[in-house]
Amino acid sequence: MGEAVIGAGQKLRIFREQLGYTLRDVEQSSVRLAEELKNDEYAIPLSRLSDIETKGVVPSIYRMYSLAAIYRLDFHQLLGLYGIDLSRMPLDLALAEPRRTHRLEPSAMNAVEAPVRLDPSFDLRRTSNFGRLVEQWGLVAFSHLQGFKEDGFMYGYVGTEDYTMYPLLMPGSFVRVKVRTDEEQGIAPLGTWRSEYERPIYFLETREGQYYCSWCSLKGELIILQPHPLSPTPIRILRANDTDVLGQVVAIAMRLDQLSEPLPQPESKAQARLN
Repeated sequence: MGEAVIGAGQKLRIFREQLGYTLRDVEQSSVRLAEELKNDEYAIPLSRLSDIETKGVVPSIYRMYSLAAIYRLDFHQLLGLYGIDLSRMPLDLALAEPRRTHRLEPSAMNAVEAPVRLDPSFDLRRTSNFGRLVEQWGLVAFSHLQGFKEDGFMYGYVGTEDYTMYPLLMPGSFVRVKVRTDEEQGIAPLGTWRSEYERPIYFLETREGQYYCSWCSLKGELIILQPHPLSPTPIRILRANDTDVLGQVVAIAMRLDQLSEPLPQPESKAQARLN
């Protein structure tokens, strides 16, 4: 029997004693609940309650509900006593890969940490490191935002005036970036890609605090930012010593109806711009 399970029973005993309940009180309350719900599974016999507290017996889902109601516990908190962390659900969804396209319903029950206040200097027009813009994290009932705090990844925001990767990456998009480790190469050598979707998109930061999200290539001590062929943005050139390749974009969240203004006039792509 795992120590965590036994510890859960001991904590339940503490909750019971703090409320002044005896084992018999809990049993009788659970019987009333079972009668109200017309299901005997909600009833907790005195002997079984003792086993839950002292022998690490795991209650059924019905009896767990009874304990949550009688002890005034949040059901998520009660599951947490047994090592079940519902806030992990958005991360664990990736472990199963359904073959068919389906509708994903975000759970309104899970309160998780998410950005609740952004830096007031946040400028929607500029590409930014989203993580640095968050001034305060708080509990929000939108479980899929839990991924914002996952280790090994960061999140960027593509400015509403950043057309570098348009139309592959729309202005106003959020991107998930796999953070580059010290052992990994910054920009991969030019290779052969079967489509533009396979070509790596990088997220970069300059010494001046400017962010770029673009295809890239290296030429000596220079980093060439290659825009999408349909983009009106010209090629940019950055000095490698003044630029940090933060990582590679691995996921994108964007609206297809975001663009309401006419595209800016394209600059001459024959003349690269040194930034």
